[in-house]
Amino acid sequence: MTEDQNELILRKREHLTICETDAASFDKKTTGFERYDFLHYALTEVERGKIYFATDFFGRKINFPMLISCMTGGMNEADLINKQLAKAAARLHIPLGLGSLRYALDTTEFDKNLLDIRKTAGNIPLMGNIGAAQLVQESNDLRRLKRLVRLIDLDVFVLHLNPLQELLQKNGDTSFKGLKNAIAEFVAEIGIPVIVKEVGSGISAHAARELLALGVQGIDVAGAGGTSWAGVEILRNDNEKGAEFWDWGIPTAQCISSIRPLKTEYEFMLIGSGGINTPMDAAKALALGANVCGSARILFQELRQRGVEGVIALVEDWFDTIGKIMFLTGAQTLQEFSARVLIKKEDSF
Repeated sequence: MTEDQNELILRKREHLTICETDAASFDKKTTGFERYDFLHYALTEVERGKIYFATDFFGRKINFPMLISCMTGGMNEADLINKQLAKAAARLHIPLGLGSLRYALDTTEFDKNLLDIRKTAGNIPLMGNIGAAQLVQESNDLRRLKRLVRLIDLDVFVLHLNPLQELLQKNGDTSFKGLKNAIAEFVAEIGIPVIVKEVGSGISAHAARELLALGVQGIDVAGAGGTSWAGVEILRNDNEKGAEFWDWGIPTAQCISSIRPLKTEYEFMLIGSGGINTPMDAAKALALGANVCGSARILFQELRQRGVEGVIALVEDWFDTIGKIMFLTGAQTLQEFSARVLIKKEDSF
């Protein structure tokens, strides 16, 4: 194992350790969901038993409009976590993000682990992930990524944007020159749908429009208000250098509401993630216009505390609550739910 691989494994292990706690949560900035209320509809005729959560995910039917966001990668422990999450995702029949596959680019050492994850996941959509910054490095040609797509039978590839994290990370890579061209080439060549996501600082409408023009098929906002990856790196550095960036980013609710109008110009999947920690958060993300919502840290914590059954119970309980919200707002379908059930608090009552 090379020195670079050892450093990557150590970093991923430290990331997981920090994310087992709430130590890296945003300080003062929130997701923005608290600025919205659901509009109660007293004349509801919704049939609760006929609320249908199944939705389309890049041509595949999933049982709930939710995915387990990319959160791990880079070591055997992460592969074991992903295998457990794959069990939960298969039972729930929702997509699973495997986390960064950078560690598997130059070796076949992890192939068996990755094949085991695919076998455990069954036929649910699996998403691979790599940092968009790696695309601009000449050594990271697409052949190695295509090998992993074929090996794991990936359904979607996720490119994560993390300029703030790289800026604060020890030996972080801040060479982003040529990124847009690299993304366009990747989208054209990889052969499966591509989602671009942030890691906690959000994606603006302006950035989303540029990404969609490059051919990207999905935008995962991963907005501010959940895990601060600036905070994660500050904690890893064990000093306060960069502390002024702890709360940097665009709140999740603002990202979703500002990107939603682009659906009139482009056909794409809008994913609401970043601080989705309660069923009310998930409901508001969907009501604001997200096609699906995504969560990571709380599911990881649930897995650590209560195992696979805990993750399954949590997601099912969330959608039981979301069904009740739909009943109270007069929304029989997800389409109706996304159309007219939210109101900004300053405009209400």
